[in-house]
Amino acid sequence: MAEIIQRDGGWAFDGGTVRITPGLHRSVPLFRQTYGEISVPLEAVAGVVHEPERRRGRLRLRLREGADPLLQATGGRLPDTADPYSLTVDSDRRGVAEYVAEEIRHALLLDRIPSGPATAYLLPGPPVPVSVRSSDGTVSFDGTQVRIDWADTSDRVKRATGPRIIGLGDLVQVEWLPGSGHGDGFLRFVTGEAVFSRPPPEKDPYALDLWGSTRRDLLTALVATAVTARLPHPSTRTAAHGEGSRPAPRVPSQSDHHDVLLRRLRELGELHRDGVLTDEEFAVTKAAVLRGF
Repeated sequence: MAEIIQRDGGWAFDGGTVRITPGLHRSVPLFRQTYGEISVPLEAVAGVVHEPERRRGRLRLRLREGADPLLQATGGRLPDTADPYSLTVDSDRRGVAEYVAEEIRHALLLDRIPSGPATAYLLPGPPVPVSVRSSDGTVSFDGTQVRIDWADTSDRVKRATGPRIIGLGDLVQVEWLPGSGHGDGFLRFVTGEAVFSRPPPEKDPYALDLWGSTRRDLLTALVATAVTARLPHPSTRTAAHGEGSRPAPRVPSQSDHHDVLLRRLRELGELHRDGVLTDEEFAVTKAAVLRGF
């Protein structure tokens, strides 16, 4: 057993699995604490590197492309402190960190683990049901459908449409971007109908606008990951479907795209006539939809 324990968490490698546990220190990000322990099978690992520095170094576990729904959903955009595959190492533990890294490297060589893309998810992602309250509303996923309940501070266009319920079979992909000092983040659920339409997140009834607490809004990556884990694997999207495989969602044609936008314009017109949207709100939202033509 090769093991290293630090304030931010610990890694333990038994020859077949890297078990990663979050630390209990208050400095450990809420996302990391909530995601909990992760067991990474050796077959999901592409490599490991130890980056020593004067005061503190870092252990990084590199996973094979397409092996982990968390990395697929977040696209490498998690901060280092919240990334479960990155461990801060104190200078006096450099030797232990290098030993753990070497043990993993040797096992990869002995087992001849390929470093290329995986054709299926090798990690399960977070369990369901999962629910997260964000700055724009509460998003929940029970394994079959996504539900968004808007907050009182959500845009009036969103609140006017009521709770948004999206079946898993209607989803094409999930888009996630954390907020930063340069702008807001978002969690968007892309359906077959909305594949061509990308309204601003603050007005998109299929998206959560992440503008509040970065610490809490990072938790929306839990939902993004849970949904991603249950969508068809990226490797199957362009491949021919074998017997018994789940068909990929139909990609809409240009005429479908126009029909969707026209239907959206009619819905906005009805909300405007009913007095739900002001003249200004209607004009701004209508302009965003028209840009999709």
